[in-house]
Amino acid sequence: MSLRVRNGLVGWSFILPNFLGFALMTLVPVIALFYLSLTDWNIFGTADWVGLDNFTRLLGDNSFRIALVNTLYYSVLHVPLTIAASLGLALLLNTRLRGRTFFRTAAFFPYITSIVAIALVWNLIFSPDYGPINSILRQLGMANPPGWLTSTTWAMPAVVIIATWRDMGYYMILFLAGLQTIPKDLYEAAKVDGASAGQRFWNVTLPGLRPTMFFVTIILTINSFKIFDLILVLTEGGPGQSTFVLSQFIYKKGFAEHQFGYASAAAVALFALCVLVTIVQFSINKRRSS
Repeated sequence: MSLRVRNGLVGWSFILPNFLGFALMTLVPVIALFYLSLTDWNIFGTADWVGLDNFTRLLGDNSFRIALVNTLYYSVLHVPLTIAASLGLALLLNTRLRGRTFFRTAAFFPYITSIVAIALVWNLIFSPDYGPINSILRQLGMANPPGWLTSTTWAMPAVVIIATWRDMGYYMILFLAGLQTIPKDLYEAAKVDGASAGQRFWNVTLPGLRPTMFFVTIILTINSFKIFDLILVLTEGGPGQSTFVLSQFIYKKGFAEHQFGYASAAAVALFALCVLVTIVQFSINKRRSS
């Protein structure tokens, strides 16, 4: 056996277990999803081929439109707010701050905390009558503070606040890694040239963080489109349908109403939305880099 063939077999022996796992757990289900989206199947019996009827039905489904708008609303608020909060934490905890290891751990801890525990604590914090937030607002002179999770107007902003608090520690770690790749010589040269702290941030830090910012934006946007667990335990899509999102629509149609073909079509629509946004972000990043 030649050296080239032997090296190739060794390489495939490392890749094959992971590829088999990916094929069985991801690739095959995704292919099945696309097939089921073109059928009418309720888990019992055979799947009847309906072509694009499920997608046509989605266009006229008012519940789907509400879920789509709520998903976009959540993402538009959550993505920039989380980027700003996580980047701010990373900048703060990248300095020689006493106890910074503890603070980094404390900031990351909510990301690995149980969703149920987070929902229970924040439901108490946002309680309209007894929560500390509304108590502070009343002391500041606000006679009728928001109902937060019980209000159709304020439920989604409250969910965004909770989600940002939960996620910012994880993305802070990514930004910290990016900050530590920026050469210190650039900051020293900027100081010698008389650049202020703000000028160093705009002209050294942000350009140096461009690859990290691009990665974080894509991952955060996709995760925002897929939000499900936090909303399910916090509001269950309510009050009314004010926090009803696409993942919840898919779950409801598939596992509650057993319309697996229709739910698969909605999942394909969500997949297409994620792909579209990713392509747009790649195009914008390419133009900025050129």
